[in-house]
Amino acid sequence: MINRRVIRKSQGFTLIEVMLAMAVFAIAGVALLSAATNNTQNIGYLEKKMLANWVAANQLVTTHLEGKWPPKNNLKGEVELAGRAWFWRQKVQKTTEKNMRAIVMEIRLKEDDELAIGSISTYVSKAEH
Repeated sequence: MINRRVIRKSQGFTLIEVMLAMAVFAIAGVALLSAATNNTQNIGYLEKKMLANWVAANQLVTTHLEGKWPPKNNLKGEVELAGRAWFWRQKVQKTTEKNMRAIVMEIRLKEDDELAIGSISTYVSKAEH
C-alpha cells in the first residue's frame, strides 16, 4: 500500500528571505539614485565651465582685435551667452620680454564672486612697424 502521508515542501519564501531581498534592493536603489544625482550635478557644472571658457575666448579675441598697446588692465564687463549673464575681468601682466604681455581673462557667474568659474590666458606682442 502507498503511504498517504506525503510531506509537502513549502513553495515560497519565508518572511526573513523577503525582508532581506527588499533590503538589498533598497540599498541598490539608493546607490543608483545617488549616482544619478551626482551625474546630473556634474553635467550642469561642466556646462557652466564650457560656456565660461567660450566667453573668455570671445573676450580675448575682442581684446586682440582692438590692437591697443599695451592692452588695458583690469577691464570688466558683462556679456550674455546662452540666456545667462557672464561677468568677465581682464588682467594684463608684464613679461620678461618688454614687447610682450600676458592677458588673463577670468569669468564669473556673479560680479562679486571671489573665485572665477573659468579663465583663459594668452600672450600678445607689440606689432613692429
